[in-house]
Amino acid sequence: MAIGETGIVRTGVRTLIRLGARPETSGFDNIPASGGFIVASNHLSFLDSVIIQALLPRQVRFFAKADYWTQKGLKGKVMRGFFDSVGSIPVERGDHSASVTALKQLVDFIEAGDGVGIYPEGTRSRDGRLYRGRTGVGWLALTTGIPVIPVGLIGTDKLQPPGKRIVLPRKFEIRVGEPVQVEKLGPKHGMKLRRQTTDDIMERIAELTEQERVDEYNKRPDETAS
Repeated sequence: MAIGETGIVRTGVRTLIRLGARPETSGFDNIPASGGFIVASNHLSFLDSVIIQALLPRQVRFFAKADYWTQKGLKGKVMRGFFDSVGSIPVERGDHSASVTALKQLVDFIEAGDGVGIYPEGTRSRDGRLYRGRTGVGWLALTTGIPVIPVGLIGTDKLQPPGKRIVLPRKFEIRVGEPVQVEKLGPKHGMKLRRQTTDDIMERIAELTEQERVDEYNKRPDETAS
């Protein structure tokens, strides 16, 4: 999709969100004007990526299920067009090797000067609490030395409650915190430092959202069914 078309799609979605949900926003000046950056956000709704990609002043690339690119018919075409327009990156859910490859792919985008987004919790919080961060965000920060921008989403679960397909016109808030800067160590660094870096980033997200903390990893419903 051409750059002009990408801008049109983002502008159109941004307008719909602002008119329909009247979001409160703060801290957008913490997004760097140029160069690579990492957005690390809490995760409450399927719409979170759409909201961040549409509202932030610069494009942010997120992982998205590869299934979104393979659906057929008009719906599939629309979904592919949208996710391509906002720079989403297809990844196979549940495939560890594919996830590792995708994480390394983010390094290429960052080094090219792009913004990338990651949810340290790994999946949406179904109960509104903030779960322990997985260390991919720490690995990405330490590998690249690029600033991490903590983002707090509040109320996006009311736009599309978990398990529901409908989207409701509800107000929400997006708070962008000050950048977290770490030393660039490359991919070969210790797990202890990676864990500490991840915990520091999660603490900054918690300060923005004021969510109740959970000292365990969040799991998708299909992972807890057995």
